[in-house]
Amino acid sequence: MSQTVDCVWFKGKNCGNGLPSSSFKNDRSSSPSVLRSVTNTWKDGLLNRKRPFVGRCCHSCTPQSQERLFNSSIPSLGLRNVIYINETHTRHRGWLARRLSYILFVLERDVRKDMFARNMVDNVLNSSKVQCAIEEVVSEARAEDQEAGTHQKAVSKVTRKARSLLQEMVANISPSLIRLTGWTLLKLFNGFFWSIQIHKGQLEMVKKAATEHNAPLVFLPVHKSHIDYLLITFILFCHNIKAPHIAAGNNLNIPIFSTLIRKLGGFFIRRKLDEAPDGKKDYTEELLRQQQFLEVYLEGTRSRSGKPSPARAGMLSIVVDVMCAGSIPDVLIVPVGISYDRIIEGNYNSEQLGKPKKNESLWGVACGVFRMLRKNYGCVRVDFTQPFSLKEYLDTQRCRHLPAPLTLEQILIPTIIAARPDQALFNGEEEEHPDSREMSDEPWRRQVISNLAKHVLFTASKSSAIMSTHIVACLLLYKHRQGVLLSKLVEDFFNMKEEILSRDFDLGFSGNSEDVVMHALNLLGNCVNVTSTNRNTEFIITPKNTVPALFELNFYSNGLFHVFIADWQSAGHIFGLLNLSIPYICNIYRSFSYPAAWCCVQEDQEELSPSEEPWPKKFPEPLSWRSDEEDEDSDFGEEQRDRYLKVSSSPEHQEFFTFLQRVLSPVMEAYSGAAIFVHSLLSPMAEREYTQKLFRYLLTRTEKGVAAYGESATHYLVKNTVKTFKELGVLKERYEDGVCRLELSATFQPQANRNKLLQYILGFSLL
Repeated sequence: MSQTVDCVWFKGKNCGNGLPSSSFKNDRSSSPSVLRSVTNTWKDGLLNRKRPFVGRCCHSCTPQSQERLFNSSIPSLGLRNVIYINETHTRHRGWLARRLSYILFVLERDVRKDMFARNMVDNVLNSSKVQCAIEEVVSEARAEDQEAGTHQKAVSKVTRKARSLLQEMVANISPSLIRLTGWTLLKLFNGFFWSIQIHKGQLEMVKKAATEHNAPLVFLPVHKSHIDYLLITFILFCHNIKAPHIAAGNNLNIPIFSTLIRKLGGFFIRRKLDEAPDGKKDYTEELLRQQQFLEVYLEGTRSRSGKPSPARAGMLSIVVDVMCAGSIPDVLIVPVGISYDRIIEGNYNSEQLGKPKKNESLWGVACGVFRMLRKNYGCVRVDFTQPFSLKEYLDTQRCRHLPAPLTLEQILIPTIIAARPDQALFNGEEEEHPDSREMSDEPWRRQVISNLAKHVLFTASKSSAIMSTHIVACLLLYKHRQGVLLSKLVEDFFNMKEEILSRDFDLGFSGNSEDVVMHALNLLGNCVNVTSTNRNTEFIITPKNTVPALFELNFYSNGLFHVFIADWQSAGHIFGLLNLSIPYICNIYRSFSYPAAWCCVQEDQEELSPSEEPWPKKFPEPLSWRSDEEDEDSDFGEEQRDRYLKVSSSPEHQEFFTFLQRVLSPVMEAYSGAAIFVHSLLSPMAEREYTQKLFRYLLTRTEKGVAAYGESATHYLVKNTVKTFKELGVLKERYEDGVCRLELSATFQPQANRNKLLQYILGFSLL
């Protein structure tokens, strides 16, 4: 189903729904003055175009849920800027209502104390499971002392300790503070965001699920920024949906700030809860039993790369176990996509340069808020996907044949050692495996939960809108790295919009392409150079060649990465069908958590020795592909359409194909560099030391200009290469005195096999 964008997306200050004339006012001293202001009214080039309605749940895994909550009018409800509030959003009218619209709006929200959990600590402590656990701890601690009085004292002591742990964890939601925070966020968000867009149809489905279904909702957002927590609660508050209890890491349990978090619904997860290993499970079970909503971040931490991080399914497994135990009849899962023009953290360059993550502190939070107030971070888009039944998902999985998972080592090592990259077929598709009914319960449970976590992250990312900064950063890095005229950049930006829409991804912006490009360039001002031509009639845009600038542009360009996953897979099939000596890309791609799951897909620029010259680029014949369905007026609807691929030698298609290849190049340059560096591992080395040395090696290549792509040296890519090489069986772990040491596996002790690994990676060189 499709939707027509029926509103202007950006709201300016004091000028209705149009952009203010000072929208591109220079808020950085280094921003080029040539970035002119945008006019008050945006000419929405896509205003009458059919846009994809994203967020429908999977018709294969949850067919019944897909039919619930949805009707044909949902997509046409359009978009809303939730921070644009005036008297029409209240029950009052007149001059005073206009002046007090924020206050009236928050006072009219439906937030009551009886909506939230009550007596959580006592209920958990009095549960039979916790009482049995306490008795077990006491029995083990005082097995030799059978005195009744002593036993009772020991029980009281353990109970007090358990109560203390729960009180550190528990949330205590305050409706008054939620209202006050809602008013504060309206003020703050209007100060540093131009708009926070949501689709009204998506929120309508979530609201129906919250009010009409007797099941708790579990929101599972992607994790981009610390603002994520506030965004979700704020949007639900604005739509009269009760605030969720948020699972937060205990790194945020800092004075004053932790009290605020608890009052707004946050509860802290102790990462090492040795004294009460089931504490968070008992607490989560009680929340779900009381029909409370949860908000859980599967990635565990904010993405430092701009791509989704691998899922950590610990909290999700608790939800699954609680439902399977019969404590609650069902749970509704709501994946959430979040996209920012620019994250408030600015960038993660310090961490990508190998510096340790700073611990959160009250002073750090205060400084962060102060910095935010001095800048504008553009626009935000939040997409709530269609809630689906966890019970239905699990029932569907039980009816399916789940093959036993193969390791990366089992899949690829025979191919690598045999040096036959053109035969790299995914063995799991050809071998027979017992279905789930013949597997033991625990392996089946683990695999289903892992699949569910990946399914949720895929849905949330697929629903995340593509922002203007994502497109501009990607074009500058991988199509116009040497610079481009502004007019050409605008033309390519428009073409990229069409490519994205044709793949059923939505955009987090609208307006005239030139204005949107200028908006993105302003937000990326620290990473680009803008110069004028001799005749001063045109501007040249060039990405800065410094390591921090490349890292930051790479972070935002990665927001576009998942759009073309299917295209890269199809490209691999095309090369396989043409019998070229290039492996099938889709057979290497194992999961949605892109970085760690890949061994090799692209190219390296060097020979075995780090000091030698880059390899010449090669491409046998001008080949490309693209979808046949590119009609300007086609209706990108809800149903999955068949895609027909064709091989074309036209310059336009060749250019697009080359662009896709270049987007992958930094990833594969990191892997090929790691394959070269592995020759230096002559004796066991601490993993931390090995990772740091590998990072310094890749960074040195970048600084000396040996690496073609400086962003290949980001710290997250370095960690992923180490992780992948361990999964592949190149590196083996050995623990000595509590320290993890890495050494070459027996398979890769011979230099010939290490050379084959490098050649296998270089076999993916498409340029």
